[in-house]
Amino acid sequence: MRKSYLLTLLAALFLLHGSLLAQTSGKVMDNLTMKSKILKSNRKYAVYLPPGYNDSQRSYPVLYLLHGAGDDQTGWVQFGEVLRLTDKAIADGTATPMIIVMPDANTGQRGYFNDATGEWRYEDFFFEEFMPFVEKEYRIKSEKRFRAVAGLSMGGGGSFMYALHHPELFSSACPLSAAVGALSLAEAKTFMARIGNKPVTATDAQVEAHYKRNSALELIGAMPADSVKQVRWYIDCGDDDFLYEGNALVHIAMRKKEIPHEYRVRDGAHNWTYWREALPQVLGFVSESFHQH
Repeated sequence: MRKSYLLTLLAALFLLHGSLLAQTSGKVMDNLTMKSKILKSNRKYAVYLPPGYNDSQRSYPVLYLLHGAGDDQTGWVQFGEVLRLTDKAIADGTATPMIIVMPDANTGQRGYFNDATGEWRYEDFFFEEFMPFVEKEYRIKSEKRFRAVAGLSMGGGGSFMYALHHPELFSSACPLSAAVGALSLAEAKTFMARIGNKPVTATDAQVEAHYKRNSALELIGAMPADSVKQVRWYIDCGDDDFLYEGNALVHIAMRKKEIPHEYRVRDGAHNWTYWREALPQVLGFVSESFHQH
């Protein structure tokens, strides 16, 4: 009788331990799809759901986390360890529970922007189809103050552009090791070919228009400072990163226009070691925007 009681007690404790672990761990799904009419294809995405999501009815803030060139929606999951690092930040109290959405920008044509010819409209897809879809599919707070964007390299460039194009939608933006866009019109065609991983067929007029819309330096110079100030900025680029110049020039441009921003130069290069170390800081920074002060 005593042996049976002990076995029952141990089984109950085991189940309780498993239940507690489940409550303190989030969940990642990295092979989800939605249909896009704009891109005429099924688009993949990954999502991180915070601990307790399935056991509650509350709504959460959202971080759109963008991958770099050559990766896809699984990059931040596989190499960025988004599940482990976000679970830890939430458990430590340095980040608020949030939903993290990671779209694929590597399929069909690489990049987060509409191309110069208007044939590939990824940015239109993101704002007109993808964002409305995920914010209806998941319990996401729809106000600007509860929405942030971040990304690395090509995704850092996407973070800059999305927040600059739509400062009314994002409370904060965190470009990491960002490809900030061409640093001059003369470099625009070369930059577009490198990011898109294909030759540029646009006319000179189309290239110029694309440059003016998708260069962080050009936009910050052209936009009213008050528009850029609507977003809280966290910019981070390693001292050995080959993209250091563009990030430094953006920092200087923001300083000259007295646009508040955090600018970090840490020891490191253009690699996942650097970005894994950056992610907890990003989570803390965007959480500050999500909180009431």
